[in-house]
Amino acid sequence: MPSTDLTPRTGAEADAVAGTGTGTGAGMPVPAEAVTPLMRGITVLRRLTEAGGTASLSALERSTGLARSTVDRITATLARMDYVRLDGRDAVLAPRLMELGNAYLGALRLPRLLGARADALADELDESVSLAVADRDGIRFIHQATRRRAMSLSFRIGDLLPAERTAPGPLFATEWDGRDWARWRARRAADPEDRGFPALPPRERPLPEGDFEERTDRARERGWALDDQFIEPGLVAVAVPVRDGRTGRIACVASVVSHTSRHTAASLRDTLLPRLRATVEAMEADLREAAPAAVPAPSSSSPGLAAWTGASKQELGREFVESLARGLTVLTSFGEGRAELTLSEVARATGLARATARRALITLEHLDLVTAHDRTFALTPRVLGLGFPPLSRTTLPQIAAPHLAGLAQRVHDSASLAVLTGDEIQYTARVATSRIMSVNITVGTRLPAYPTALGRVLLADLPPDLRPRPGLRPLTPRTVTDPAVYAALLERTRADGYALADEELEEGLRSIAVPVRDHAGTAVASINVAMHSSRRTPEQCVAELLPELRATAAAIEADLHVAGGFTRVGVT
Repeated sequence: MPSTDLTPRTGAEADAVAGTGTGTGAGMPVPAEAVTPLMRGITVLRRLTEAGGTASLSALERSTGLARSTVDRITATLARMDYVRLDGRDAVLAPRLMELGNAYLGALRLPRLLGARADALADELDESVSLAVADRDGIRFIHQATRRRAMSLSFRIGDLLPAERTAPGPLFATEWDGRDWARWRARRAADPEDRGFPALPPRERPLPEGDFEERTDRARERGWALDDQFIEPGLVAVAVPVRDGRTGRIACVASVVSHTSRHTAASLRDTLLPRLRATVEAMEADLREAAPAAVPAPSSSSPGLAAWTGASKQELGREFVESLARGLTVLTSFGEGRAELTLSEVARATGLARATARRALITLEHLDLVTAHDRTFALTPRVLGLGFPPLSRTTLPQIAAPHLAGLAQRVHDSASLAVLTGDEIQYTARVATSRIMSVNITVGTRLPAYPTALGRVLLADLPPDLRPRPGLRPLTPRTVTDPAVYAALLERTRADGYALADEELEEGLRSIAVPVRDHAGTAVASINVAMHSSRRTPEQCVAELLPELRATAAAIEADLHVAGGFTRVGVT
């Protein structure tokens, strides 16, 4: 993936990341107790997010105003945390970073409580349906139920949009006070083209004076709002607020999104608004009936954090920024059942000293990532701005690719990822080695599943009555073709957790494979190492390659489980 250049930051923002001048938290001065390395690290993550997930280290240096040595130390620390992958001179956001956004979405609970309703409405209407929450004078998406068609209309979870260019915006604005309106007007004056919102094309025409205020008044009267091509030509949406039964305030806004070749704004209102309102009523009933999230007993979820950061510091020296790693871990102390935490609970959950946790929370509050109320703290939607949008479209092949590259480098043979499609396997990711004699298969290739190790572990994971029954043709003298023998082979594969295909697909080709499992433990793909039979005996494959394969599968699964916490991860 090519590097993306970034626009340099100047003035107050550059001062903020350097630890001086005014900060980014509502224009307030940087607190004396703020942790400067944590502020700088979050700035790097934001710039990487704005760049689409990849940027050269030189571009990060220019965009943040930080010294190159500081950028190097921050990215080395983020790489140690598996939040960033260093690829030559580029920094690439890694799926593990999504645990920060997952902490916010888990604490919010709305995606889990209401997501199924949004998905069902999208299926019924054959249109995209979104859930959004307010983020100061903007909105952020927390759930997407999209339609797969050539003209796709959807934003990524975590994308930030200006309130005035959306259907949910006027609804949220009905709850603004004078300070909120002043903030909105100041932002509009400073950024009339909306260049601070990278998810949108820049504004081509100025917003008519008083237009958003009028739309907000209409939304207050009607209880719904329209987006008639405010985001970009051709896009239309209708939105209805989902209210919290306890407070009466807007918990989130549900929208149906379409384009003008399918609906006008008026036809959305006339034909789809009634179904959207009915769904919102059901969502509000779900909120009223939802039991309070179970609050786990306060305990340390990261008892080894101090030891881990200490060991990392000892190994990497100055290249590891311990205060950055500890500060980011504070965000992960929140989650489902832990929407609001006291300082003591954050300290216990992270294993940090109270003084360290307190300074981290002060810094995160200044950066609008945490809000404080009385003696408790909670995450804000801004946490989703730390890498979540570009990572929310991550696929399993993208997750697996760097892990397969590491595997191939260690074992000096090709490694692949495949999925089951009927009675065939399809290669979806592959890393080849530089050998005169090597296995020559490309991504997209389909092969019969039954004589391959990749296919066998996937077939073995299926219940016997759901396994496809292909004709077991002999492709080589060693191909297993007896149905009873093959059925027993699958049962042994299921029990062993791996498959070894020895010259069954092609003479001279030996392969060993293990499954890759999702949250539910279902094998959604498999990975293998393939080689010429002269390279290793079957016994050597099991002794030397199987541990490496299992470790690689575990690493892929760890990333997959984080990435799939609140998004759908495509397997191809």
